[in-house]
Amino acid sequence: MNNFTPLKNVKIESPFWKTYTDIAKDKIIPYQWLAINDKIPDTAPSHAIRNFRIAAGLEEGDFGGMVFQDSDVAKWLEAVAYRLTIDPDAELEKTADEVIDLIGQAQEEDGYLNTYFQIKAPDKKFTNLLDCHELYCAGHMTEAAVAYYEATGKDKLLKIMCRYIDLIDSKIGPEEGKIKGYPGHPEIELALVKLYRATGEKRYLKLCEFMVNERGTDPNYFDQELEARNHIGFWGGGYQRGVDRKYCQAHKPIRQQTEAVGHSVRAGYLYTGCADLAAETGDESLKRAMEVLWDNITEKQMYITGGVGAHVYGEAFSFNYHLPNDTVYAETCAQISMVFFAQKMLRMDVNRKYSDVMERLIYNGTISGMALDGRHFFYTNPLSMWEEETRKCPRVGHIHSKRPGWFGCACCPPNLARMITSLGNYIYSSDENTVYTHLYIGGEADIPVGDKTVHLTQTGNYPWSGEIGFTLSEGKYAFAFRIPGWARSFAVKANGSAVSPEIRKGYAYINRQWKDGDTVELTLPMPVELVEANPLAREDAGKAAIMRGPVVYCLESADNGDVLSAIRLTGEFETYADDSLFEGAVNIRASAMRRRTWTSSELYRTYKPGDEEPCTVTAIPYAFWTNREDSREMTVWVRV
Repeated sequence: MNNFTPLKNVKIESPFWKTYTDIAKDKIIPYQWLAINDKIPDTAPSHAIRNFRIAAGLEEGDFGGMVFQDSDVAKWLEAVAYRLTIDPDAELEKTADEVIDLIGQAQEEDGYLNTYFQIKAPDKKFTNLLDCHELYCAGHMTEAAVAYYEATGKDKLLKIMCRYIDLIDSKIGPEEGKIKGYPGHPEIELALVKLYRATGEKRYLKLCEFMVNERGTDPNYFDQELEARNHIGFWGGGYQRGVDRKYCQAHKPIRQQTEAVGHSVRAGYLYTGCADLAAETGDESLKRAMEVLWDNITEKQMYITGGVGAHVYGEAFSFNYHLPNDTVYAETCAQISMVFFAQKMLRMDVNRKYSDVMERLIYNGTISGMALDGRHFFYTNPLSMWEEETRKCPRVGHIHSKRPGWFGCACCPPNLARMITSLGNYIYSSDENTVYTHLYIGGEADIPVGDKTVHLTQTGNYPWSGEIGFTLSEGKYAFAFRIPGWARSFAVKANGSAVSPEIRKGYAYINRQWKDGDTVELTLPMPVELVEANPLAREDAGKAAIMRGPVVYCLESADNGDVLSAIRLTGEFETYADDSLFEGAVNIRASAMRRRTWTSSELYRTYKPGDEEPCTVTAIPYAFWTNREDSREMTVWVRV
């Protein structure tokens, strides 16, 4: 097992990601602070901070927002913690400390902390783990506590959450008299592993093991819980006949599951916790189960952008190879959960199949969930959009043509903030003898290797250029770096001389006695490529997607006019720099043919082959789509 380099040891200087971390610092975190304090005009109130004030007895009123509203505060605090790690800010830290003081005031004497139940349903605590997100909120706040402790050394929130988790541990578990339960929305599992690592308290790891191992066994806890509530449901109220076990991954024990099903965010968080638990405990059966589920998702249920969760119903995985582009859900949170999952799998197995997907996600299907102004966000991330259809057709009513400023279920914006600000956690890892580079993001890092620390500098203009440089410090160790699966060729030089490194699971290894200032240069040619889908993915038949390096491109009507379905690519490409959307971005011009507009208004006619005219189309990175007002259509997959 290898361990990822702590965030505090990594400094990001990549032009691409410096832009995003600056957006997170200067725009997302301040904007979300206004949101959770109900200070954004013409936007539904969040109630998030107000709920804590009411629970603390500082204000009168009723609970407001979603049952999981506390998690918005938790994710904001977690993002703040990462931001303070990479760029200290005394004023922001003071604000965060005040929020933590408020949380402490809201906590009950026995450790309980959930404003929904404290304000609205104090007699219903731990009676609806299926629907009411008690453990989900506890998980997010625990993640925030660990992150804030690691960032600042302050343990007030950590102690608050240890008290609450201790209470949960006294209520849930295998012992007589305890609830044999687990959360309907997984999240606490991955948080418990983090809490164990931060405190060394093995009870937290044991609680995680219980929840993972108990899930999906019979008699099923959720059915028993529903029976105990006389079948009274929470969402919509009234009589609830039964439980959709697949929706919350409780249809089978985790080690018996072979296909990802149900709510895609719940699945991603559960798999992340399971993978981290397997890494900590050395549980080979759990590791194998995660490998099976990883392969199912990435080989049969993942969009080319890294998106997961094809089905609007239940925000869920659909079935193998069912990947519709216009009705897709692909929730931003689901993509982020897959980044987490990939990192945990890499802890156990340094294999390109994990880091390739992680890279695809961070450059495409995650950041597409945020406008470049840092103040507008997508919940869903389609691969095809026709604005008129989104307004007039219920089947795509969940798709937006423009990113909203905020929404009632605001899980995605703070999730993006914490992913972007913690990105340094995903670049490097190490074991006793080896430094691993998983992502090509320029900057500096101090990486623990055995009893020494390796100082590494990475340079380059990735993802726009495949020229990457490393400077290493003295020591005897192996330096391993990923050769991406999209790379058709590569070249490596050490101190200016060509070398042929050993390749294992997609990583190149150079093992030697290094001297201070030794260099490694990696060249990854980045031709534009057309990528096709397996014919079993019927939605993409006869079409191709444009890729260059790790970046997926799309056509947008702002560049190419309306009726994008009339365009057919012919395979000649030209790249060019374009700062109009994003400084330093590389766009693509492609030769194409376009079906001529009909001169009559008839709906059908006899087919006329060759009724096309040549044209040149512009492709932009998918992550940047609909940042312009005149975007009425978009598509990733284009006829060929």
